[in-house]
Amino acid sequence: MAGAAALSLTLTACGSESNDNDKDKDADAASYTNDVCKGDVTSADTFKVGGILPLTGNLAFLGPPEIAGVGLAVSDINAAGGVDGAKACHQIEDSGDSTDLSVSTAAASEMVSAKPSVVIGAASSSVSLNFVDTLTSNKIVQISPANTATDLSGYSDYYFRTAPPDTIQGSALGTLIATDGHKKVAFLVFNDTYGTGLRNSTQKAIEEAGGEVVYGGKGDGNEFPAGQTTFSAEVTAALNTQPDAIVVLAFDETKAIIPELANQGWDMSKTYFTDGNTADYSEVFDEGTLEGAQGTIPGPNPDQKFKDNLSGWFKSAENKDLTDFTYGAEAYHAVILAALAATKGGDTTPQTIQKNLAAVSGAVDGSEECSTYEDCVKLLEDGKDINYQGPAGIGPINKQNDPGSAFIGIFQFQKDNTIKWATEVESSS
Repeated sequence: MAGAAALSLTLTACGSESNDNDKDKDADAASYTNDVCKGDVTSADTFKVGGILPLTGNLAFLGPPEIAGVGLAVSDINAAGGVDGAKACHQIEDSGDSTDLSVSTAAASEMVSAKPSVVIGAASSSVSLNFVDTLTSNKIVQISPANTATDLSGYSDYYFRTAPPDTIQGSALGTLIATDGHKKVAFLVFNDTYGTGLRNSTQKAIEEAGGEVVYGGKGDGNEFPAGQTTFSAEVTAALNTQPDAIVVLAFDETKAIIPELANQGWDMSKTYFTDGNTADYSEVFDEGTLEGAQGTIPGPNPDQKFKDNLSGWFKSAENKDLTDFTYGAEAYHAVILAALAATKGGDTTPQTIQKNLAAVSGAVDGSEECSTYEDCVKLLEDGKDINYQGPAGIGPINKQNDPGSAFIGIFQFQKDNTIKWATEVESSS
């Protein structure tokens, strides 16, 4: 993404910033602060939010909304007085992607040295699997706003997520395909824990609805490696099975798959995508290329006020417009949950957050609902058990450290190759 380098430079700098003197900011931007951590603070005296998020690589389009979610949450926490009197700050490092895991390895090492209260990230499940053991062995809480691979359910006592596992998204996608009347389905899927796991869950839902997977199914061996750039053979093989619908499970490889499907005469309105590639392609493909295609993204459609706040923070911090909101709500939700867990436990260390995270998510029977950090803190101060109802719309954290329930948004591609929210379904894990 064009803005990735600038984000990295700004957000990993030392010092705390508020852009009060920026003449180009919005009129109300003074309410937003960009609270970058100073070099000498740790979880011993600060609510220090680390981030291992995609500034570069094939998921870089998810970087801005996730970073905005972290930054806005930290800003809101400080506006409400911090965490039990301690100031909050953030330090964002680049996760890269699964094609070069050395980037996330270096970021995880930096996080261990930085001694954060919590680490938000990564976006990619494969990238998280690359460093989750490092954080766990150092007893650092990790909360991913975007990981969906089922391999991560219950993986570690220190690993949590505010995005639902692929059992939920796969069920929703398979049901959508079946409801649309498709009986024979082909998969074009990369050989990645996210891709194959989501394929398996979607295939199960398709088959339970009476459908059939005719290409790229579990055990067929037709997956392609991450980073592949040409797909003539795969598309030809898939089309030879005469499918009614095609599911593309990939990241940046999607930009090479779509033209090949179009060139071979496929009806793109019968194509389905997921959160890794349901994105804005308006500057990539000719108008009309993806019109009518559909995709799923975990999470409810955020209300306009929350979107405006995400955009406002990002504009204030980066002087750029936020054009994608995917997983911004989940990133914000993750930071607030961690701050509430620290408040409940009485300190900002990761061990305290780990012990109290499920409780503040509503896992305790009879807990009282609250929807803002400030209101939740007041209830905690009164000795109440709370159920934080944040913008991610998830249910209480369960015994596998996954959301107990979640919404899946269904999006449709428009004529200009942008996506538009259509509806959402709620399901339990």
